Amino acid sequence: MPQYNPPLRDIQFVIHEMLDAGKEFASLPAYQDVDKDTMNQIIEEAGKFASEIAFPLNQIGDQEGCTRHEDGSVTTPTGFKQAYEQYVAGGWPALSCDPAYGGQGLPQLLNTVLYETLNSANQSWTMYPGLSHGAYECLHAHGTEEQKKTYLEKLVSGQWTGTMCLTEPHCGTDLGLLKTKAEPQADGTYSINGTKIFISSGDHDLAENIIHLVLARLPDSPIGSKGISLFAVPKFQVGADGSIGKANAVSCGSLEHKMGIHGNATCVMNFDGAIGTLVGEPHKGLNAMFVMMNAARLGVGMQSLGLTEVAYQNSAAYAKERLQMRSLTGAKAPEKAADPIIVHPDVRRMLLTQRAYAEAGRAFSYWVALMIDKELNHPDEKVRKETGEMVALLTPIIKAFLTDNAFTATNEGMQVFGGHGYIAEWGMEQYVRDARINMIYEGTNTIQSLDLLGRKVLGDMGKKLTKFGKIIEQFIEDEGVRKEMQEFIDPLSDIAVKVEKLTKEIGMKAMMNHEEVGAAAVPYLRVVGHLIYSYLFARMAKIALANKASKDPFYEAKLATARFYFDKLLPETAMLIRQARAGSKSLMAMPADFF
Repeated sequence: MPQYNPPLRDIQFVIHEMLDAGKEFASLPAYQDVDKDTMNQIIEEAGKFASEIAFPLNQIGDQEGCTRHEDGSVTTPTGFKQAYEQYVAGGWPALSCDPAYGGQGLPQLLNTVLYETLNSANQSWTMYPGLSHGAYECLHAHGTEEQKKTYLEKLVSGQWTGTMCLTEPHCGTDLGLLKTKAEPQADGTYSINGTKIFISSGDHDLAENIIHLVLARLPDSPIGSKGISLFAVPKFQVGADGSIGKANAVSCGSLEHKMGIHGNATCVMNFDGAIGTLVGEPHKGLNAMFVMMNAARLGVGMQSLGLTEVAYQNSAAYAKERLQMRSLTGAKAPEKAADPIIVHPDVRRMLLTQRAYAEAGRAFSYWVALMIDKELNHPDEKVRKETGEMVALLTPIIKAFLTDNAFTATNEGMQVFGGHGYIAEWGMEQYVRDARINMIYEGTNTIQSLDLLGRKVLGDMGKKLTKFGKIIEQFIEDEGVRKEMQEFIDPLSDIAVKVEKLTKEIGMKAMMNHEEVGAAAVPYLRVVGHLIYSYLFARMAKIALANKASKDPFYEAKLATARFYFDKLLPETAMLIRQARAGSKSLMAMPADFF
C-alpha cells in the first residue's frame, strides 16, 4: 500500500534557511506578525490534514471515480464530502485570503506549502478547493463590489466552490474561436448560452453552490480574443440577502472518462440561458480570467511537485526492502537471500532523479510564492513591479518544467517497482497517469514554452530575463571566490552563459522567420528551467556546506543530491541546446500531405 509523510524538514529548510521568510515578511506590513513558530505550526497541521485525511482517500477516488445521475447532478467518491467538511471546519480555504472577506490573511507562501502536501496526498480531491481559490482571486481582483459582497465570503469560507469555464468542443488554447454567447437582459444580467468541456470540478456534492467563471461573447463583440467577456454564473441563483434560490440553467451534460485524476469531476457543462453577471469590463474578460489562469498554472506546478514527492517516497521505501540480486561489488546484506535493490547504481539514479526534482521543484515553487507575496504586499512600488515581472517570467516555467519532471519522476518510480509498478494496489501507476495529465491541461507545455520564449523573453527584448540573470550573476560573483563552492558555481556560470548566447541566437533567427520560435521553444524552456535549478541547488549547497560541521545527515544528503543533479541531470542541456539551435528547417520541410 502507498504511504505519504509530509517532508517537513525540507519544507522548513527552504522556508527558513534558504528563503529566510521570516526576515522577508518583516518588511511586509501585512505579514509582520508571521514568525517562525507560526509558520511551523501551520506547516505541521497542513501536513497532518494531508496525510491523515486526504491521503487515505486517494486510491478510493481513483477506483470509484465520480458519478453523474440522471438529473445531471454529480457525486464524488466515498469520503470526499466528509474530508471537504473537515477542510472547511479547519479554516483551510481561508488561509491566504483577504481578512475583509473572512480570510486569515496569511502569506501565499504558506498556502503553497498547504497545496504541495495536499497534492502529494490526493490531487483529485485537492482540485476542488484549488480551483475555488483561483475563482476567489479572480473575483477579488476584478469583481464588482456587489459580486464581491455576494460571492467572496462564501468562497473564502469554503461554503461555495468555483470553476473556470474556458474550453469548448471546437477550441482549446485558441480562445478567440469560442462561441458561447451572452445576451444582455433588462435587469442588467446576462443570459449565457453555450457548451464548455473539460471543466474540472464542474459539478459535485461537496458544497451548496458552485460559482462558474465563464468566458462568452457579447452580441457586439469584436472577432478574436479581444472580443471575449467574463461572467460569474452560479449553479444556484443567489438572492439579494445571499440566500440560495432556484437552480440556474447550467448543468453537467456528461463526465469525461480520463486516464487519471478520476476523483475529480471533469464535466461537459451546458449553459442554456443561465443567468450571469459581467466580471470586469466588456470584451476584456481574458485579462480578468488570466488572474485565475495564472493561479491555475502555478497550481498545476504544485500538483506535479506533490506527485514527484510522493512517488519518490514510495519508490525509496520499496528500494530499501525489495531483495533482488547482489551488489556488483559484493554482498551488502550477506545475511539475506539477496541485497535490497537500493545497492544497484541504476536504481539509485532513478531515486536521485526523483529526489533532485522534488527538492529543486520545492525551492523553485516556494521562491516564486514568496515573490508573489512581495508583489502584492511590499510597500515599495518598485519592488512590487520588479517581483511581478519575475513572477510573470517564471510562471510558465513552473507549469511546464515541474510537470515534465513529474512525469519523468513518476515513471522512474514505477520502474523502481518493476512488475509491481504497474499493479494498481501499489499506487505507482496512478501517479504516472495523474502526472501525465498535468502536462496537458491549463495550457499545454508547448503553449507555456511559446509564452516564455515568444512573450516573456523576446516580447520585451529580453529585459525580464536580463534582470533575472543579474540575480544569478550576483550570486556567482559573491560565491565564485570560495573554493568549496567551485563544484557548484562553475556549472552554474557555464549554463548561465549558454542561456544568454542561446537567447540572442534565437532572437536573431526569429527576426527573419517567426517559426524559429516555435521550433526552439520547448527545448529552450527546459534549458532555462535547468538554469534555475542550478542556481537553486547552488544556493542550497552553500547552506549545507555552512552546516557541514554539524554532521547532520540532512545537510550531507542535500550536498549529495546537489552533486547528483550537476553530474547527471544538468548535462541534458547539451542536447537541448543543440535541438534549439537546429531551427525549424527539418520540421517544416516535409509537405503536410506526406504525413
